[in-house]
Amino acid sequence: MPRPRAFDEHHVLERAREQFWTTGFAGTRMDDIAQATGLGKGSLYGAFGDKGKLFHRVFDDWCTAVVEVAEERLAGGPDAEALARLSGYVHLMAENAAADTERRGCLVAKGAAELAQHDPTVAAQSAATMTALLTLLQTEISAAQRHGDIDRAADPEQLAALLLTVVRGIEAVGKAGLAPQTLRTIADTALAVLPTPAEQEPSATRHRPARTS
Repeated sequence: MPRPRAFDEHHVLERAREQFWTTGFAGTRMDDIAQATGLGKGSLYGAFGDKGKLFHRVFDDWCTAVVEVAEERLAGGPDAEALARLSGYVHLMAENAAADTERRGCLVAKGAAELAQHDPTVAAQSAATMTALLTLLQTEISAAQRHGDIDRAADPEQLAALLLTVVRGIEAVGKAGLAPQTLRTIADTALAVLPTPAEQEPSATRHRPARTS
């Protein structure tokens, strides 16, 4: 009968994630993770497999968390609040990027950039994550169109792709060193260019939801 694990798996995965996030996959050794987690390498291999399998576990958990945050901000609620939900989510992403003073960026983007070309597991998980985010954004845009806040003639899938590119791009340029206020301005501009119904006043003058963090 196998002995029960004498460690907190959640804590170990958190420490491993911080190590991978800071030094990248190639720059992280199992010795580094052993030191960060306080476990011996034998225990790590026994519990999680090799470094690649451990990273896959960390990466999958993080991708799941990214989608869950978006679901909390975007999923459900009345159509009348859909534009406010979109605004809140886009501004949240800008604030997160502005707060990233260590310039580590998002682990999804970091892992995909380093590994997706030759790691099918990372490629598939990162693609699934972006698809889930795109679907959530498209659903909210459609809701805002039903309520009359966004032009119904516009393609919601195209607008969702635009916003997804903006929020992921904010993270990238924030990591490159753009000032926090510039990141916030990018978010404001992306929301301001969403097409409005022809019978409403121009987007530059009509009321927009207040920025939320």
